[in-house]
Amino acid sequence: MRENRYMLVLCVIFILLLLGCNKEAATDNEKELNIGFNPGPYIDQFKEGIEPQLIEKGYKITYTDFTDGIQPNVAVADGDIDANIFQHTTYMESINAEEEIDLIGIVQVPTPPMGIYSKKHDSLDSIENAVVAMPSDPVNMTRALNILEDLDWITLKEDIDPLRVTEKDIVENHYNIDIRPMDAAQGVRALDDADYVAIQGNYAISSGIGLTSAFHQEKMNDPYINVVAVKETNEDEQFVKDIIDAYHAEQFQDAILTNEQFDGYVLPNYFTK
Repeated sequence: MRENRYMLVLCVIFILLLLGCNKEAATDNEKELNIGFNPGPYIDQFKEGIEPQLIEKGYKITYTDFTDGIQPNVAVADGDIDANIFQHTTYMESINAEEEIDLIGIVQVPTPPMGIYSKKHDSLDSIENAVVAMPSDPVNMTRALNILEDLDWITLKEDIDPLRVTEKDIVENHYNIDIRPMDAAQGVRALDDADYVAIQGNYAISSGIGLTSAFHQEKMNDPYINVVAVKETNEDEQFVKDIIDAYHAEQFQDAILTNEQFDGYVLPNYFTK
């Protein structure tokens, strides 16, 4: 009887040890990714077209929300999150310089362009002496000013510095426009007061404003197409390669092209359909 009890105790101990080893092995094999986002469409793109692919590769995905452009970059640099998706390369490089960090863009993502919107006017004809609100940070103010120049409302100095631009870089103001710089996130609210507002696409989308309702959109080129940003020292890590592969996959392209939510977005060059 004692021998039977002894054998039973040994079996229980063996089972517990086996379960513990399996649990430890599962923990060791688990690949976790924490991705940071600002308000906007990029988390929707990621959840719909990227997360399923990464889960198939064994990743567990968690998300961290931010409301500004500096903290998500510092969080990547400090290793608190693995990547962020909300910014274009020019802005990222300006934060790198400002915060003395070393982020890089690893892959471009479909990006909603900045546009000119209005609640007060039905067209762009009421421009004389109009109040035009736009982002105050130099990088995104450059984008807004380029839209105004494209509309022939203003003329800018040649070779303006997108990291230091101000209203003083306007050499001709053809319609006596009153430019009102403000925090980019306040652009949607400014529609109640300003005649026209240059609103970044992600803020328009997150506020339910359709991109196609813009009177005029920027001619977006590579430095202003948003990217997935990671710490430079992680460039060769497997999770970085897996994220790039997921964005390049046909599955992601199908997820974007078949969803009306993403109509009007500027698509990266790797889109082949």
